[in-house]
Amino acid sequence: MQIIGTQKTIQLVVIGLIMVMLMAVGGCASNKKAKTATPPSGQGSSGVPALYYDFGDVLIPKELKVDKKSSFVYQTGGFSAGVLVLKGRIDNSSLISFFERNMAKDNWQMISAFKSDRTMLLFQKAHRWCVMNINDETFNTHVEVWVAPTIKGSASGLLQ
Repeated sequence: MQIIGTQKTIQLVVIGLIMVMLMAVGGCASNKKAKTATPPSGQGSSGVPALYYDFGDVLIPKELKVDKKSSFVYQTGGFSAGVLVLKGRIDNSSLISFFERNMAKDNWQMISAFKSDRTMLLFQKAHRWCVMNINDETFNTHVEVWVAPTIKGSASGLLQ
């Protein structure tokens, strides 16, 4: 009886340690320093100050600040994927124009766009997709930048 109780205690401690390590790794994923935009002035094509964060080919206006608690970026060997969540006070239409211009300069091809109070922009590169979800809120604009690799080969799962 005593052995079973000890085993359960050990299991709970191990599960707790694993959860703490996962939270620590997730918290560190978006702590990377932002790189200044390629133009020497640190501005996007529209003259707006901008930065590259975790995704080295997705330019973000400086008015948008990263929400580290909501973001998750996975990086390995020169490749990054995940979601970067940002908030800031910026005009929705100028933000959409900024992304359309600067994503093209970083060799992203616009595939589709749904524009309203909630706007979705869909971009594609050779082996990656980028989905931008832009919500115009009362006092802020909320932006999610999702970057994911494309699946090589035949369809899998439900798509078979």
